[in-house]
Amino acid sequence: MNKLFTKKISINCKGQLIDFDKPIVMGILNITPDSFYDGGFYHHEDKILQRLNKMISEGAKIIDIGAYSSRPGAKHISEKEELNRLTPVLELTLKHFPGLIVSVDTFRSKIAQTVVNDFGVSIINDISAGELDHKMFETISRLQVPYIMMHMKGTPKTMQQNIGYKNLIKEIIDYFTVKIASLKAMGVHDIIIDPGFGFSKTLEQNYQILKNLKDFQILELPILVGLSRKSMIYKQLDINPARALNGTSVLNTIALQNGADILRVHDVKEAAEVINLVELMH
Repeated sequence: MNKLFTKKISINCKGQLIDFDKPIVMGILNITPDSFYDGGFYHHEDKILQRLNKMISEGAKIIDIGAYSSRPGAKHISEKEELNRLTPVLELTLKHFPGLIVSVDTFRSKIAQTVVNDFGVSIINDISAGELDHKMFETISRLQVPYIMMHMKGTPKTMQQNIGYKNLIKEIIDYFTVKIASLKAMGVHDIIIDPGFGFSKTLEQNYQILKNLKDFQILELPILVGLSRKSMIYKQLDINPARALNGTSVLNTIALQNGADILRVHDVKEAAEVINLVELMH
């Protein structure tokens, strides 16, 4: 499969090139009060700065900041509330880490526009691939920033009722193929795909995607994998998210062996170590 397809090996983040010759780590900064693992923890300046410092020193190339919880059944918040949560954190980040490559996890085009224009955010990470805001694609085209799009059916509230597939892998690839064609027609070329572990998928379906991750290389784009401390690990092992680091490292190892380019994680040091060791096998 690797020999058949030529994957895009870099993206341009406002003049900074991110290279995917070697996989990279994206560190998660959740500023939501109700996220499944670290909700409500990062709302004081010192805690946020401590968290950013730690992730950067441990090897995170990108920091992904999210203010809207997308866990199943999470509370819906307004655009104004999302921006109110993001603004002080982005101001703080910009002030203390001016060269940092920051991604914002949002499905709203107005939020995307504001964070890129006002706070120098480099990447937009959209769980809905434009489905929850039909102005998102044209906004990304105008902003000319890299765009991460994830596969999900329905909304965070309804996604776990949308788990019927005739051919899971093919349907996700078809979904991305249509989206990629639309984006490229609009002049967007820095695209990253995320198969959406835990989003409108059963536990078994998540493992089917992981097992067949290499198939997504047909799209010739960087692949982001978000497995960190998810229910596909802790439910299977009958533990809680706080105890799911070991399982996360195991699945990240398999993801890398199957073609993942970006590991989106809560635990940067461990993910960087996994990359370091797996790279020795190449």
